[in-house]
Amino acid sequence: MAPRPSYQLQATDHLARQFRATVERGGRRVATRVKVDGVWQEQSFAELDRQVRRVAAALVAAGVARGDRVAILGNNWPQWTCIDLACCTIGAVSVPIYPSSTTDQVRHILRDSGSRIIFVENQKLAARAREAAADEDLLDTVVGFSAAEGLLGLEDFAATATASADRDALDALDAQVEQRLAAASPDDLLTLVYTSGTTGAPKGVMLQHKAFTAQTVGITDGFHPAPDDHSLCFLPLSHAFERGWTFFVLAHGCATSYVPNPKTVAEMLVEVRPTMMMSVPKLYEKVISTAREKVAGDPTRERILDWALRVGGQCQRAYRKGRTPALYWRAQLPLVDKLVLSSIREAMGGNKSYLGCGGAPLRREVEEFFSAVGLLMIQGYGMTEAAPLMAYNPPRAFKFGTCGPVTPGGELAIGEGGEILYRGPNLMTGYWKDPEATAAAIDENGWLHTGDAGYLDLDGYLVITDRLKDIIVTANGKNIAPQPIEAMLLADPLFEHAVVLGDNRPCLTLLVKPSLPHLAEVAEKRGISHTSPAELLENSELVDEVCQRVATLTEALPHHEQVRELRLLLEDFTLENGLLTPTLKVKRREVEKRFGEVIDDMYAKIAERRRGGSADK
Repeated sequence: MAPRPSYQLQATDHLARQFRATVERGGRRVATRVKVDGVWQEQSFAELDRQVRRVAAALVAAGVARGDRVAILGNNWPQWTCIDLACCTIGAVSVPIYPSSTTDQVRHILRDSGSRIIFVENQKLAARAREAAADEDLLDTVVGFSAAEGLLGLEDFAATATASADRDALDALDAQVEQRLAAASPDDLLTLVYTSGTTGAPKGVMLQHKAFTAQTVGITDGFHPAPDDHSLCFLPLSHAFERGWTFFVLAHGCATSYVPNPKTVAEMLVEVRPTMMMSVPKLYEKVISTAREKVAGDPTRERILDWALRVGGQCQRAYRKGRTPALYWRAQLPLVDKLVLSSIREAMGGNKSYLGCGGAPLRREVEEFFSAVGLLMIQGYGMTEAAPLMAYNPPRAFKFGTCGPVTPGGELAIGEGGEILYRGPNLMTGYWKDPEATAAAIDENGWLHTGDAGYLDLDGYLVITDRLKDIIVTANGKNIAPQPIEAMLLADPLFEHAVVLGDNRPCLTLLVKPSLPHLAEVAEKRGISHTSPAELLENSELVDEVCQRVATLTEALPHHEQVRELRLLLEDFTLENGLLTPTLKVKRREVEKRFGEVIDDMYAKIAERRRGGSADK
């Protein structure tokens, strides 16, 4: 038997070659898993490689040249990764599009990128792509992940693109694929990832192959997955966060279970029992609120939960310092684990080798909660413009309340006004066809201006304070960071979303999207009847309850950071209505536009009180 090839991950590598090396090392290992019609379908690395080669050859046969853009519009399926790797192999540039994108957004990306071929998840998204392209004749080819009526499927595309070729022509086509890969460079453009930020039109972030391979090497300094580790892929692959993590998982020969419908992630966690996963804070906050919901209204069970978290927390804090917990706490741990902590771990799909979080601010209380139940949460920091990782907490040297030190190979600095600056091998080359925006983002010394405010502690660990563009400057000249205030409020499960306002205004106000089930519980306890959610939000007693909770949660804040007026919102914050980004961050400017009249009414009420001589409450 020939010896297995030795392979060392290289920071300056090419993703297609990195994938081929993984196949050589363990082609029989499971690479992808997805549940279709109740049945799990698995694909080995060798099978995935064969499919990638076939799709790559079909793209070449279809006339896709090096540097041509190929769009992908769909949720997370193994086909998504296959198409991505096929583009890598032949030097095409993949252009991910969020499945939640509107027709206008799809049109903008197709027009701006110049993509002439698009792969779509299903007929619905195919119709959206065709509608977006129709007026300007933007597309030549639409291919489905799977075949459907009126939609050519990926397998058929791979077969029909080469159906008319004889053996010699097929060999020549395969040879062309290999020639393209042989000529490939780590400096080749891999992808255009259109930003999904909270403001402005999406810009195409240009990321090279080496941006992701350098990141994989940097993460490997802290993460060392075993061959039997497996990941759950449910954040959008259209976002650099999940995509970069998936490249890392592939490079290490681990399996990935895909979740096409992110709304099913809770049940998939329990069924799949992944040992690795990355998520945004919203999921973890939901786990905590669910745990507290289950004991709400039962003082005995509430005390048991608090006791369990206190015992688990004391033990874990001792372990973090390299000490054995005091006997008093250690003796209670088996019981509280059996009663409470193990059930929370089970809701997360069992123990985890790596549990990561990014994409939005994470409260330290969330880190401490999961630590107490025996799950170490690793927080990182990044942006699409850095593919995306700029800092992360190494599992063996983590520090809660921080995003960790800079990713190996990169540099962090703090600029004017506390702005976080970054440069490194995973930095974008710029924004597609937008040199002015590129110059505004990356200065002459190669530093990316992140727009986030923060500082480096004495150990070089990054602490985020807020988005600079979100800083509120009141009419009195007070600078206020809204996110820490919002995080305080969101610790209460009654609040689903909270948006603090006050820029160029005399004081702070608040828009609250309450959790309707929680609000209904409060109403039931108070004997308040209602026939619709709108009645709940209009009930003065319930509004007073919300106001009291806000006041209690924020009572320790300085006077100028106190909320003077609030309104409850009935409308959900979703991807579809444009109030959330794909990583579930609130689009603050969109909220301000959508609820402009409500906001104006709040400030009118404040002005009326002041004219009447009453103090703000």
